[in-house]
Amino acid sequence: MAADPDPKIEELAVIIRLIEERVRAHHPSGQIASLGVSLPDLMPVVHARDAAEAKVAAIGTVNPRPGGLGNSAIQFTKRQIARALGWFVRDQVQFNRALLGCVESLLTALGEANRTISVLSVRTDERFHAAAADAAALREEASELKDIRVHWIAWRDEWQRKQFSSEVQLLRGMADLQAGFHHRALLMETNFRQLEAGFRDAIKAQHLDFTAAMQKSMVDIQKRLWDDMERIRLDYERLIHTELRIIRQRAILHPEPPAPPVLPAPQPTLAFDYARFAERFRGTEEYVRRKQSVYVPHFASCAQVLDIGCGRGEFLEVMKDAGIAARGIDSDPESIALCRAKGLDAEAADLFTYLNNLPDAALDGIYSSQVVEHLPPERIPELIRLAGAKLRSGGVLAIETPNPECLAIFATHFYLDPTHTRPIPAPLMVFYLEEFGFGSVQVHHLSPAVESMPALATIPAEFREAFFGAMDYAVVGRRIGAIRL
Repeated sequence: MAADPDPKIEELAVIIRLIEERVRAHHPSGQIASLGVSLPDLMPVVHARDAAEAKVAAIGTVNPRPGGLGNSAIQFTKRQIARALGWFVRDQVQFNRALLGCVESLLTALGEANRTISVLSVRTDERFHAAAADAAALREEASELKDIRVHWIAWRDEWQRKQFSSEVQLLRGMADLQAGFHHRALLMETNFRQLEAGFRDAIKAQHLDFTAAMQKSMVDIQKRLWDDMERIRLDYERLIHTELRIIRQRAILHPEPPAPPVLPAPQPTLAFDYARFAERFRGTEEYVRRKQSVYVPHFASCAQVLDIGCGRGEFLEVMKDAGIAARGIDSDPESIALCRAKGLDAEAADLFTYLNNLPDAALDGIYSSQVVEHLPPERIPELIRLAGAKLRSGGVLAIETPNPECLAIFATHFYLDPTHTRPIPAPLMVFYLEEFGFGSVQVHHLSPAVESMPALATIPAEFREAFFGAMDYAVVGRRIGAIRL
């Protein structure tokens, strides 16, 4: 009679089958139909893992033995020994369990790989069927393209023929357009040259007309300017002559004793040092002597020369160096003291008083520099009359004074001296000399303004000579005829 199966063994067999089914579900095995490749079988690995797990579970357990006191003692002893050695085998048990965990993870990964390969196989089959459908469609299109290729040669020949015909027509049209363009450009260039020549001639004619008109206007303006200046000069001279005539008539109708002669030269009562003033604004003695040396030829034949307003004695020194006897008078005692300190013949005197006390025809020459502009205008003719009376026949009179015809003199020297009264024009001074018996009257222009004011060099020469010429002038005349008081 067969023994009854053990229920525990049957239960264990059922559990093992369930586990195998679950493993097959998670780890499929078989063959990929589309590729004809078998998937790897993972069951041997699963069995090995199960055996290993059983061994791990049996660690520390005691084999069962039949009952009895001896066997019980043996079982008890084994259990105590196993319990005592638990600390020794604990690390091995943990290592074994970790190793089984790695195997379980490896089985899981391999199962996932098999499932992925199965999915890829399915999708590959789908793609293969789709590619087969596409290939069929391509074969149909290829058959259609074969028909097009058969007709392409005829189509190409026709297209080349039409292209050649179109190119010929295009080139002919372009040639016609180019010829028309060249003709139109030639016409436009001809017209432009004609217009340019006409425009140039018109501009040239306008420029010539404008230049001629401008030159004519400039000439007219210059002519009117000079005419106006000449008219002003004549009016000015006429006014001076009229005033002098009136003065002479009054002197004839109302003879009076001459007013006390006063030389409006620098007076000691001035509030400043006139000698220092002359040193600064008239120039150094060397500079004045160099300027006055031009009078030596005029007085070379004279024996007695009088310097009216001798100042610091520069002219007396020039005469002394030239061997000409000369003496001077001045109203400034300091200037006379300076002249005497130099060994010069000079005395302090009023010029009108001194000349009245001189005998007639007592002098050969009279020189006066920068004096008459200090006198009142009505006394200048009296000075020239007295000078004419005291000179011998042929005696020389030289008078130097600022030149009012030079406009620069008014901007610099004339009004710088507070003792100046008014300037005397050269024509008026010439008239005075001629009026009182002097002949061969000459006017010498001195000290060009451009030397002290270089900016005047930028002005046109003709205009500069007319309005900015010499800053000083000297009239030199000789006594003629009988003495006329």
